[in-house]
Amino acid sequence: MVVSRDKAPTAQETFMQMAQAAGLRGRLLVTIGLLIVARMGIFLPLPGIDRARFSADIQNNSVLGFLDIFSGGGISAVGIFALGILPFINASIILQLLTAAIPSLENLQKNEGEAGRRKISQLTRYVAAGWAVIQSVGITAGLLRPYALDGGGPLFIAETALALTAGSMFVMWLSELVTERGIGNGASLLIFVNIVAVLPKTLGQTIELAQTGGRETVGKVVILLLVFLVMIVGIVFVQEGTRRIPIISARRQVGRRLYRERTSYLPLRLNQGGVMPIIFASAVLILPASLAQFTGGSANKGFFAQVHQGLVQVSNYLSPNGPTPWLYVLVYLVLIVFFSYFYASLIVNPVDMAQNLKKMGASIPGIRPGRTTSEYVERVLNRLTFLGAIFLGLVAVVPTAVESATGVTTFKGLGATSLLILVGVAIDTAKQIQTYVISQRYEGMVKQ
Repeated sequence: MVVSRDKAPTAQETFMQMAQAAGLRGRLLVTIGLLIVARMGIFLPLPGIDRARFSADIQNNSVLGFLDIFSGGGISAVGIFALGILPFINASIILQLLTAAIPSLENLQKNEGEAGRRKISQLTRYVAAGWAVIQSVGITAGLLRPYALDGGGPLFIAETALALTAGSMFVMWLSELVTERGIGNGASLLIFVNIVAVLPKTLGQTIELAQTGGRETVGKVVILLLVFLVMIVGIVFVQEGTRRIPIISARRQVGRRLYRERTSYLPLRLNQGGVMPIIFASAVLILPASLAQFTGGSANKGFFAQVHQGLVQVSNYLSPNGPTPWLYVLVYLVLIVFFSYFYASLIVNPVDMAQNLKKMGASIPGIRPGRTTSEYVERVLNRLTFLGAIFLGLVAVVPTAVESATGVTTFKGLGATSLLILVGVAIDTAKQIQTYVISQRYEGMVKQ
């Protein structure tokens, strides 16, 4: 097969390399095998718990339903891998925030190279282990103890928390193996697989509803599916959308050789934060309900009763099915815009970017180097972030609004966050596979 080194690999070439190239095929098999192991652990039950009664009681729990999506049903199944990769994701977010706030961590990330990144990765593991212990104890004492078969004593709490923590650490290790020896980001792929795992059940419920509901129900289901399809297409365009700022490199002379001015571009993504703003906003919205749930057992009189009642009222007002759905939409949009700007400021630093361009002898046409360049980049970044935040808000609100209008709630688990994760991870993994195919292509050319 004749290929051009200047063209992106076609689908035919990609599949042929996946089947024939030993390196790529081995990475694919390692990735698939580790993901299967991670899924199997979800169905290993925790001992001493009435699983049937627990699963029945959490069907209408919005907080656990949100977390259950990312664990692939591990929480509702009360499996050893119930926490899944969530503690590692939380630890990564915490370290990102601390890196921007603590100069020593920022120095490790920017100036220490590979050794600094390894130290930050080790710190992330320690934070993930501590966070897993906290979550395991909280879930065991606050949620699972009423369903314990032996009464839920201290020994039950210790054993169950230890099993949940060990399962979470094992999943974290699997995700790192996928990242190092497989294809794609291990943590993202684990969440991707967990979300995909609930799709057959969701589609089955939707088909059953369409078959038993008549023509009107079929029309509503079709409308909802079309909305999801439009959202997916929009997510692909926005995830791939960039603003290319032209850059001109200065003329240089090395020895007797004169290098002419070179023109390149500085790519700024339309959606810098990806899915993170929606995850942060959703976490803030479900925080009152989470606190109300964990304080419900002790809030029976006095101050605790008042705090519990206050949290219940706030969670009702911030619920899409509550008495004020417009307030939920407004707060959700404001939080998404806020976290979009916050996360963009963590990823892109206009001052550092302007200094790097000045050191390389490059500049933006019509813009003076230094402070003027940083102000220009900041203005462009603010406009891009605002457009990306508005799009994220639409993706977060429109599917929920259409579900409420049509009355088709079978896709309740597949919301905006799930769509963004599915599309984003699929695009990133496909790009990594194409990168391996291109590298195999160049190796073949060198051997020839």
